[in-house]
Amino acid sequence: MKGFAAICKIELRLFTRDFFNFFFVLVFPVLMLLLFGGIFGNTPIYDGAEVNMMDISVPAYAVMIIGVTGLMSLPLTLSGYKEKKIYKRFDATPAGKKSILAAQVFINLIMTLIGILILLIAGTIFYHIQVRGAFLSVCVSVLFSIAALFSMGFLFTAIGRDLKSTSLICYLFYFIMLFLSGATMPDMLFPDTVKRISGLLPMTYAVDLMQGVFAGDSLRLHGKELMVLGSVTAVCAIVGAALYRKKDWT
Repeated sequence: MKGFAAICKIELRLFTRDFFNFFFVLVFPVLMLLLFGGIFGNTPIYDGAEVNMMDISVPAYAVMIIGVTGLMSLPLTLSGYKEKKIYKRFDATPAGKKSILAAQVFINLIMTLIGILILLIAGTIFYHIQVRGAFLSVCVSVLFSIAALFSMGFLFTAIGRDLKSTSLICYLFYFIMLFLSGATMPDMLFPDTVKRISGLLPMTYAVDLMQGVFAGDSLRLHGKELMVLGSVTAVCAIVGAALYRKKDWT
């Protein structure tokens, strides 16, 4: 346990030293909140609506944070370690490579939750956002979204032959999903063609789930989103694990 804690401490230090990770997980979502909050204000999403613009923007930006850690930070770090044969070095120690894998997932999970917490605090202070959903429902929606996007990142690492190819896959999927899922702007502004494309993206279901639950919906109303995210998690984890076993990635 002490060994795992030491590895986590090192991984946390490396995470915070990486400007991309630190900025886009902890700072950029708050800047997005302030930018669009300054443009639209925390006004109703339409005349007579009980939900305000910032109330639906905050859960969408929370998915953006999950996307950064799950689709960028985690897979690119794992791919870099794989390319540098760091796993092979850990296999020569009592800790083993599973410890560094677990530490990476744990640190990215913790930083994701910290980023979401900072976003919620900023939204509450500046725009008085309201989270109407039950605490347990909010936690379930966050964990389902994290599981789906983290498993996708794991699959991208397994698919990529090296850091460059993994980076290409991660950047491509991340930015496509970021702008077409409703994570950056409300999908109600999208034309019908874009909405049909967004329906094919896992991040869209994470955004819909988070926005619905934050607005007070019961999880029962979002069975489709939970099923899609759960299926993505299972498929990506199983296929990724199979590819890792097939390849000599140590």
